[in-house]
Formats: sequence, C-alpha cells, structure tokens
Amino acid sequence: MTTPADSAPHPRFAEAVEALGLGDVIPRVRSFPEATRTAAEAAAAIGCELSQICKSLIFAADGEPVLVLMDGASRVDVERVRGELGAAKVTRADAKAVRETTGYAIGGVPPFGHRTKTRVLADRSLLAHDVVWAAAGTPYTVFPMAPKDLVAHAGAVLVDVRERTA
Repeated sequence: MTTPADSAPHPRFAEAVEALGLGDVIPRVRSFPEATRTAAEAAAAIGCELSQICKSLIFAADGEPVLVLMDGASRVDVERVRGELGAAKVTRADAKAVRETTGYAIGGVPPFGHRTKTRVLADRSLLAHDVVWAAAGTPYTVFPMAPKDLVAHAGAVLVDVRERTA
C-alpha cells in the first residue's frame, strides 16, 4: 500500500522539471499502488510495451558515475559503454552508489533531476516510440515524454549500447 508521499513525484524531480520549464510533466505523472521498480512491472501497470519504458541505470566508468538511458526490453552492453566513453573499466553501480549519485533509490531513478551531474548516454532504441515512460523519482511514479525531448532534457548523447541479440 502506498503512502501519500509515494503517490507524488519525488520533490527533487518536481523541482527539476520546473527548473527545466517542464511544468506540464507533473500533471501527467501517474502513480500506482504497487511498486513499478522493474521495467516489466512498469509496463504492466501502464499498459504499454516493455520497450516503451525508459530505464535510468547508473554505471561506474573508471570510477566516475555515468547514467545510461535504455529501453525496458533491452540490456546494456557494458563493453559498448566502455568503448563509447573510452574507459578502461565499466561496472554496474551498487544501490549505495546509485543513491549517492542520483539521490534516488533503484527502481525510482528518473532521467534527470539528480543530486550530482553525470555524463548521460541514451540508447537510440528509445527513439523507436512516440512516447516513453520513465520514473518520476519514486518506485511508484512514472511520467510520459517524447523520447527526443527526454534525451535533450537529460543532456544525453545518443549512442548504440544495447546488447546485441543472437
């Protein structure tokens, strides 16, 4: 069961969308009584395709945090991320590093409005849809946005970092 705090977007996220001039995002935030921590849970709750979910994933590239925006149906290929960044080593950040970097818990990390500024990579697969859904700072809230706008407001560089399927 959610509490009133769970049903609203995270305050840091709300401040960020206002600062970006995206005040129209807040009325479009949808909240759910059950957590939508995974892309599959979010897609089921929203009633959209898994690939319409925008996952916000934190990695460490040579010890520096990097945000990767990926469609919900795909996995990030860390070797492709390493190549894009010219890094010696790329690893998935743990829950503590995610919270320290973004200010949000895993499952609620939005594509922008983070505690610290990071490099942002967005996989081109997100552009396959007119609208994608991303977390609004909590595991219970999501918002819709055109992928090109989401990429622009996140300050992301478009790349191809999806795992290739056989």
